[in-house]
Amino acid sequence: MVPERNYAANSNVVSIKNREDVYGIPEKAIRYPEMRYMGSKKRLLPWINQVLDTLDFESAMDPFCGTGSVAYLMKAMGRRVIASDFLNFTSLVARATIENSSIRLDGKAIRQLMNRTADGHNFIENTFSGIFYTREDLKFLDSVSGNIRQLENPYEQALAFAALFRSCLKRQPRGVFTVSGDLSRYDDGRRDLRLTLEEHFLEQIEVYNCSVFDNGRRNAAYRSDVFDAQKKHTDLVYLDPPYVPRSDDNCYVKRYHFIEGLSCYWQGLPIDWTTKVRKIEKKYTPFSYRRTALDAFDRMFSRFSKSKIVLSYSSNGYPNLEELISLMQKYKKNIQVFEKPHRYHFGNHKKTKRSSALEYLIVGT
Repeated sequence: MVPERNYAANSNVVSIKNREDVYGIPEKAIRYPEMRYMGSKKRLLPWINQVLDTLDFESAMDPFCGTGSVAYLMKAMGRRVIASDFLNFTSLVARATIENSSIRLDGKAIRQLMNRTADGHNFIENTFSGIFYTREDLKFLDSVSGNIRQLENPYEQALAFAALFRSCLKRQPRGVFTVSGDLSRYDDGRRDLRLTLEEHFLEQIEVYNCSVFDNGRRNAAYRSDVFDAQKKHTDLVYLDPPYVPRSDDNCYVKRYHFIEGLSCYWQGLPIDWTTKVRKIEKKYTPFSYRRTALDAFDRMFSRFSKSKIVLSYSSNGYPNLEELISLMQKYKKNIQVFEKPHRYHFGNHKKTKRSSALEYLIVGT
């Protein structure tokens, strides 16, 4: 059963009712390659699909697309989708799976990617030796990074990067880049920790090749902050911004700085050499701070006021549910709130209360 709360503008709760679980989620969306990523919505896709199925829309925007699972769901539902994110590596994943409709990595491209004879750089090996991965893994990353940039087709490049990012996350204990040094203590026999990055990469190429399909729509993916993106109207906007947590923190760059740097070979991303894990500069977002979060939500709702709004949020975040509803009611006459208990696994410390919460979909029409 899916709890649903209906709100009318300037009123309290009008009604609370339960709906039967009838998922009907497209099989392609279920098979979408999940990344070990903080806040991933992959396991919530059946529930999100159920809510989206209640709404009438032909086009959708996802300006906080992350690893792309919800944008890919909407593509699998046959909608025209615009996906974006303020991180470069997530934007490349969206280009590979959302915008790309037909290009796959064939044998010729794979041989080019695996070529070890080309003159390469050794920046990654020199910079991260003894911090992440084995020396042979780091040499492979230097080599394949250069080879990716030699591919002529941008969708081939994006697919190769997506496969490489997922390989790095699977090979890295806990899937985050906050721990350095001897990582043997995390080796519990898992296959992901035994495979080399090269072996992972060859597997993930096939995984992402299988994710490519044409839904008959002209979809798009690009890198942009939500407030800088071009104002292209879509029937629906799905919003999944960062939030001010009650414990720990929500900095994506802190956890994934290595693959963000890898996405552009650290060009334009100066490294903080005083940090053990070679961090890059944190990207500012007003959604991460109490002093700016309320204004950020207000501006965001105003920006998309002509579209149906579906806001994904957590009971562990700030602002709270009542504050979010109050802000959305300034721009939407009818508010529905769907909630579901959910436990996150990636990017959270086991003992933080943040790992278990109520997940909300706040729908404004």
